[in-house]
Amino acid sequence: MSSDLTPPADITVDGTGLLCVTLLLRLRKRIEGTPPGAVVHVIATDPAAPLDLPAWCHMVGHDYLGPVPGERPVYALRLAADARPTLPEAPWHPAPTP
Repeated sequence: MSSDLTPPADITVDGTGLLCVTLLLRLRKRIEGTPPGAVVHVIATDPAAPLDLPAWCHMVGHDYLGPVPGERPVYALRLAADARPTLPEAPWHPAPTP
């Protein structure tokens, strides 16, 4: 599933059939507690995923690595140590700072 340009996944999140908000909620829950630097492959069939995933990564601070070559729609990201939190039920809204 990965090529020389895309690192292999430490975690794979299957978001098949999910719209982006639900996908991001699943993704966020699945990566909770995962160490920085881990590579996550996200299977996403939502047509908006190629736009939403890089935008979300930019907003929270993860590195969006791009689409993974293959037959399924898979996108890769690398978890950042200093990722910014979002609201528990609203992954598009940054959590207030204390």
